[in-house]
Amino acid sequence: MDREEKQVLDYLAGAGKVLVGIGGEWRLDKDPHIRQAYEALSRLLEGKDYFIVTTNTDAAIYDSPLDKEKIVAPCGNETWRQCSKACTKDIWEPGEIPDDVCPHCGAPLTGNTREAETYIEEGYLPQWQRYTRWLAMTMNRELLVLELGEGFQVPTVIRWPFEKTVFFNRKSHMYRVHRSLSQVTEEIGDRAAAVPENSVEWIKKLCGGR
Repeated sequence: MDREEKQVLDYLAGAGKVLVGIGGEWRLDKDPHIRQAYEALSRLLEGKDYFIVTTNTDAAIYDSPLDKEKIVAPCGNETWRQCSKACTKDIWEPGEIPDDVCPHCGAPLTGNTREAETYIEEGYLPQWQRYTRWLAMTMNRELLVLELGEGFQVPTVIRWPFEKTVFFNRKSHMYRVHRSLSQVTEEIGDRAAAVPENSVEWIKKLCGGR
């Protein structure tokens, strides 16, 4: 274990709360064995007060041991279905509408994600409210922020808000892990580290040291 990995685990041990962001490096289509990484992350977070924000829409995170009540996916969940014409704000679970046709207007159903022509956001809003309440309780608390594999596709969800959180919470420490986009801003540079590695492999390696 190198010095940086030991430091992360030390911060994790002392943190009252842990905020995790999960981005594109953790997409199922990029790593068919991503469940192993989620299992490693779950072991790392065991016993901690954590919350996870993910921009991925493949729902792979929900097929893991991580607490679903501590996960929010603002970009949606492609396994959930919505009317492609958004004639209703109803959202259906997989298989709930067998013919995949909207029972209200007859339009085809589509994934409930930001890729839809009209994204019905009500699906994630209850969890988002739970997340914002949790985040408010992190101020002036020892907070470890792990940003894992998030690029610039939707920086308003994880990258920029996480930087803001670290900027205002002087008791926080952040690790931004990404193969090519790990840079951190000068404003938080004294409490943030850039880790230019694949975040999936980094978490697996980190878990091996615990």
